[in-house]
Amino acid sequence: MDLATIIGMLGAAIMIVAAISLGSSPMVFVNPVSLIIVIGGSLLVVLSQMTFTEVRQALSATGKVFKTNLPDLESTIDEMLDIAKTARKSGLLALEDHESNSSFLTQGLQMLADGYSTDMLRDVLDKERLLTLERNRAGARAFTLLADVAPAMGMIGTLIGLVDMLSNMSDPASIGPAMAVALLTTLYGVLIANILATPIAEKLEVRTLQQEQLQALWIDALLAIQQGRNPRVVEQMLVTYLPQERRDKRDSGDGEGQTEAKEEPGSA
Repeated sequence: MDLATIIGMLGAAIMIVAAISLGSSPMVFVNPVSLIIVIGGSLLVVLSQMTFTEVRQALSATGKVFKTNLPDLESTIDEMLDIAKTARKSGLLALEDHESNSSFLTQGLQMLADGYSTDMLRDVLDKERLLTLERNRAGARAFTLLADVAPAMGMIGTLIGLVDMLSNMSDPASIGPAMAVALLTTLYGVLIANILATPIAEKLEVRTLQQEQLQALWIDALLAIQQGRNPRVVEQMLVTYLPQERRDKRDSGDGEGQTEAKEEPGSA
C-alpha cells in the first residue's frame, strides 16, 4: 500500500475539515446544489472527453496507486542476478518455478522456459510494456482533465449563484442561499482539483515512469539471460539503471568483496 499518497491526501483533507469545524458548523459548508454542479458536472465533462475504455483503464490504474508499491531498482537487479545464476546453473527450464510479484516478469520467465525466440520475446514484452504505459497514461489524463474541469465547474456554479442572487434582490431570504451556492461551488472545485485530482495525476505520472523503467530493465535482463550471458555481465548491464551515487556505492561494495576473496587463498 502506498502510504505516502494516502497519508498526504487524508492529512490535507483532515486539516481542512478541522479548520472548518473550529470556525463554525461543518453543515454550513454542505450544499447539495453546489455538489451536483461541481461533482456531477465535472465527471460528465471528463467523460465527454474520453472513451468508456479509457475510463475503465483510469479506474484500474488509480486503484494500483493506492494498493501497490513498485519494487526498488536495486532489489530488482539482485533478483535478476539470482535468476541469471539459476539459468546458468540449471538451465532456462528451471526458471518456470521462480515466484515473482510481477505478472510482467512472470510472463517473461515463462516465455524463457517455453523456449521462445529472442525476437518473439522482445516483441511480446515490448507490446505488453507499451499497453501498460497506455493504461497508466489514460489514468493520469483522466485526473489531469478533472483537475482542469473542477475549478471551471466551480466558476460556473458561482455565476449561477450570482445570477440567482441578483435576480432576487427584492427577496432578502433568497440572497443567503444563492450566495452560498456561489461561494461553495468555487470551494468544491478548488478542493477536488488540489486535494484529489492533481495528486493522483502526478502520482500516476511518477508511477508510469517508474514502471516503464522497471519493465525496460526486466526486458534487458531476460534477453541477456536467454543469450546465456555471464551473471557478472548481466549485472554490469543492469546497474546503468541506477543513479550514479548508488552505482558507485554498489561498485565499492563489490570491490571490497573481490579483495576479500583474493586475500583468502593467500592467507591459507
